[in-house]
Amino acid sequence: MDPGDFSTALGSAVRSRRAALSLSQADVADLAGVSERFVRFVEQGKTTVQLEQLLAVLGTLGLELDVSTAGPTSTAPPPEARRQ
Repeated sequence: MDPGDFSTALGSAVRSRRAALSLSQADVADLAGVSERFVRFVEQGKTTVQLEQLLAVLGTLGLELDVSTAGPTSTAPPPEARRQ
């Protein structure tokens, strides 16, 4: 998945969950211990957010980040190429 597509999808999920919980961006920021600006950046799909702060926002909203092995369309080099 393209980083921009991921950030956009993540921002949309955060915004939707925040709205479902009837929380403002300021509420989420206070609860997560981050700035309101950071929450706004996450929701806007900025690609340069800090992971620790992102995880705090997700945890506050009852969301989690799930990492899984990419399918055959992955751009990662095969394991044998990484060993060299």
